[in-house]
Parts: sequence; structure tokens; C-alpha cells
Amino acid sequence: MSPAADLGALAERALEHAGGDAQALAVRERSLSWRFANATPTQATGLDEVEVTVLCVRDGHTGAAATTRTEDEALRTAARRAAGAAEATARAAGRPGDYPGVGTPAGGRPHAGHDPVTARLDPAAAAGAVRAAIGAAGAARASAAGLWSAGEVRRSLRATSGAALEDAVTDAYLKVVATAPSGRTGYAARAAVAAGGIDPTAVGGEAAARLDGPDPVAVPTGELPVVLGPDAVADLLHFLGFLAFNGQAYAQERSALSGRLGEQVAAPAISLSDSVRFPGTLPRAWDPEGTPKAPIPLIQDGVAHRVVHDRRSAAEAGGGAASTGHATAPGGGPAGPVPVNLVLVGGGAGDVAELAAPIRRGLFVTRLWYVNAVHEKETLLTGMTRDGTFLIEDGEISRPARDVRFTDSALRILSATEALTARPRLVGLTEFYGRRDAIGAVCPALRAQGFRVTGSKPGWTV
Repeated sequence: MSPAADLGALAERALEHAGGDAQALAVRERSLSWRFANATPTQATGLDEVEVTVLCVRDGHTGAAATTRTEDEALRTAARRAAGAAEATARAAGRPGDYPGVGTPAGGRPHAGHDPVTARLDPAAAAGAVRAAIGAAGAARASAAGLWSAGEVRRSLRATSGAALEDAVTDAYLKVVATAPSGRTGYAARAAVAAGGIDPTAVGGEAAARLDGPDPVAVPTGELPVVLGPDAVADLLHFLGFLAFNGQAYAQERSALSGRLGEQVAAPAISLSDSVRFPGTLPRAWDPEGTPKAPIPLIQDGVAHRVVHDRRSAAEAGGGAASTGHATAPGGGPAGPVPVNLVLVGGGAGDVAELAAPIRRGLFVTRLWYVNAVHEKETLLTGMTRDGTFLIEDGEISRPARDVRFTDSALRILSATEALTARPRLVGLTEFYGRRDAIGAVCPALRAQGFRVTGSKPGWTV
């Protein structure tokens, strides 16, 4: 029996125990990860695990329960707990809830998100990739640390509405932090559907490419022109997914775009969408509620266009809103729906050097770190630059700079954007500390007139 048939039968068995309005989602993750530090592999981890989540709906209220065991008693217990939670919530509320019930049968369009070679999870191929990345950094007299990971995730959904859905995806990821003898660090990472789409030698070499030069200089607080690399841009876009395009936040008037759809919120150069089938993304056919995924324009030529919904947030928003296929969990995640295939269209610049050319004094930022939201409706964020912050002097990326703290609005930065590189690339945004759910943003580097540095030491005068 095929893996898909096995999962489908498992979901059907779980659904039989649920009763009433219900769905069962069976997910199998197979993954392999290699961590390395000080130019030495330190840990290899393999995972092959199945999880079944049962969602029950009672009078518009939901209850969910999950199990990693597959025998009938475990499935029956999960279904009983899900039903009991939904019934208890309905009794306590004393009125109908806002959840519209499980979805009607629907299938997502086929995608190119599964690579059979990657799905083999060959340990020898993983070891070779790690060796190549370490060797490339070593050739530049740097020590490499990081992570190589690849996985296959198969999903089967069954619902009392008649939905019977299957999907399978693969992903691979390599991150390298290179450290020079001086202690300076550089960073590079790549993600792809297929492990063969990542060149580990190139990633290791990129991480170690800018480690020579004088000691980093301090940067004063204030507002500076900036060139943000794709990794830094992806972090900003990821936070915008939660703070601006989240349909639950929009319905509750917590979103930065509440009351602003149709208004200019970014520079005319900014066109942002959630495009699940755009080349280079990490696609999937449907969300955990079984709603098919489709491209959604979010910002067009700087004008706010749409937000994303799951079934719960669409019902709360009203006015004919419908799920756009962005649930993060069966029944909708507590934080609401989130776009996970963000695509920012590129511009006309050839590379980051061309972006930097008009800047007399500014910063080049490779990536951001420890970013947190300060004010939701203003998309105000604070965080640090890391592993590659440089001065831009007289149009050239020049001396290394000390990492700085920034406090700035993601939408303000997009409003101040002047130019973007022509070729966007996928930046992986997956956390590898829980259930594998590979996501990423396809984005270019950009130049913005103003980046608010709020923490530094005196030393460099703009």
C-alpha cells in the first residue's frame, strides 16, 4: 500500500470515531538534519513520525486533539477529546459560535513541490553537502557552523463533508555561519524544494566572502540610507504577514491595514503577493482546513489590496469574505491566518552593488536577528543586524560595521523603498524545532531611504 493510501486510511479511521461535523488530518514527516560547528559535524537527527489531528465542530464551536499513535484506541481517544472540547465550549458559550463548519470537498491544483530524490533522505548526500560547505568556508580561512536539513511531508485529510485530499511536499535547507580568526562572522543560507537545488560550496563560500578587512567601526544612532539583503527583507515581510495581512487581525481592527485597503501604503515599486505556485516557492495544494491555495495579491504598486483568511476569520469578517486557504491549523490557529508563500516582485538593479551606488553614507545589512513587534498597527519592529553589517561610503559597500539595533516600521521601510534587485530568491523561514512546515519568502534585495538605528556606540559620523 502506498504512503498516501496508508495516511488516507488512518484519517478515515480517526474520522469514524468523531461523529457529527468533523475532519481528520493525518501528517507523516520524514526528515534528516545535520548540525555542524567549528568546521565539524556535531549531530545527525532522523525523524519518521505520524500525527493525526481530529477537529470536531459543535454548534459553531470547535475542539481539536492530536495523537502520534495509530492504533484504534488512540484515534478513538483523540476523537473523543476533540468532541468533548467542542461540546463543552458550546455549553459554556450558551450561543452558537462563529466557526462555519468543515469545508466542502475541494482539491488543490497540482504543484511542483515534491522531489523524489530529496524524499530518499540519503545520509551520504547530506554528509557530502556538509563537507562541501565546511570546505568552502575553510578555503577562506573561516570556520563553519550551521545546519543542513531535508524532509518529506505527506498529508491526508478526510471530512464528514466528503473531502478526501492528499498532498506531498519536500524541502531542503542549508545555513552557514562562517567565523574568521578575528571573530567576525558572515552568513549565507538557501532553501529549495529539492536538495539538488542548493549548491553547498557556493553557500559556504558566500558566508565567508566578506570576512577580511579592518575591525568593525561603530555606527551612531539616527536614520541612514540602507541596502537590505534578501534575508533581511524576508524577515520584514514575514512580520508583515502577521501584523498586516492577517485576516483575523483585520476583522478585529488590529491589523496595520484595517480601514486602509485601497490606500497607498508602500512605494510604487512594491508589489507583494502570496503566490503558492510562483517558481522558487515551497508550494502546497491546500491548507489544514482543506481549502485550496491560490495566488492572492496583497500590495499592488504600493496600494494595499487584500488580506488572507481562514474559515474562522472569514466568518468573523463577514461581508462575503471567504477563506483564502491560509489556515495554520485545523479549525484555524490561535494567531489567525498567515501568508506563507510571500513573493515580492523584483526591480531593475543588477545586484546590491548597484543598489549601493547612489548612497554617500549608509548601511548594508545582510540579515536581521531577534526581531520582535513593538506596535502591531504601526508594524513597528525592533531587532539587531547580524553576521554581515557594512558601511556604504561614496557608493561602495566598504568597511565592516558593528551590529546595530534598529527600531522601525516594516511598512515605513517599504514606503521609503527606492529600488530593488531584478532577481528575487527564496529565503527559508522555517523553524526546525517542531513539526516541519517549510515556508519561505521569495524576495530581492532593496534600497530604502532611511533605516532607524536606535542602539550603537559613537564612532562614525554620518
